[in-house]
Amino acid sequence: MATPILEAIDVWRSYQRGSETIHALAGMHLTVQPGEMVGIVGRSGSGKTTFLNQVGCLDTPTKGTISICGTDVTAMLEKELVAFRRDHIGFIFQLFYLIPTLTAVENVELPMTFAREGNRRERALEALARVGLSEVRALPHQLNGGDMQRVAIARALVRKPRLLLADEPTGRLEHGSRVAIMDIFRSLRAEGMGIIIVTHDPTLAEETDRIIELRDGRVVDERKVA
Repeated sequence: MATPILEAIDVWRSYQRGSETIHALAGMHLTVQPGEMVGIVGRSGSGKTTFLNQVGCLDTPTKGTISICGTDVTAMLEKELVAFRRDHIGFIFQLFYLIPTLTAVENVELPMTFAREGNRRERALEALARVGLSEVRALPHQLNGGDMQRVAIARALVRKPRLLLADEPTGRLEHGSRVAIMDIFRSLRAEGMGIIIVTHDPTLAEETDRIIELRDGRVVDERKVA
């Protein structure tokens, strides 16, 4: 059996607020297999973003273990986490987070620039073509929302991650762009990528393979999508 892309076991994330202990995550379990797209839903404050931060190696659990591609990331030092995150995880956000003074292709080159890798322009152009975008010299403000998200996806894919984390990836897009973005995600899933989508949109969640509902940092419902 293939190694899971993600295996989160009994993950807790607790904070102190005065004398009170707040459990943003309380015993979270989730396994994502290669070629699986999972939707995580829940009200604001349910723990969705906190969980994404743990899985994305942006924060460390108070208790529990998280393994990505068979590697226990909870045992890593910060310097190791930075390198692992760069090599194995792609991030997509609702607000795109593109650098406004850089062209589309320059934005996609950024992760490789930080990693001091070669062939940056060629690989960035390949990633942009992968998401169907030809306006490589345009600045972000010259693109519509759907194309800005395509640039953000290309940037997330350019280093060929195994796990893709998407936080409300279609929340600011019109219907046609939402459909196009989901088509890209389905294509990536077919190639064996593990994808986690956090969303408030029930229609979007229904397009994943499995829906996980969180409440108060716990899984309260889990179902496969027919």
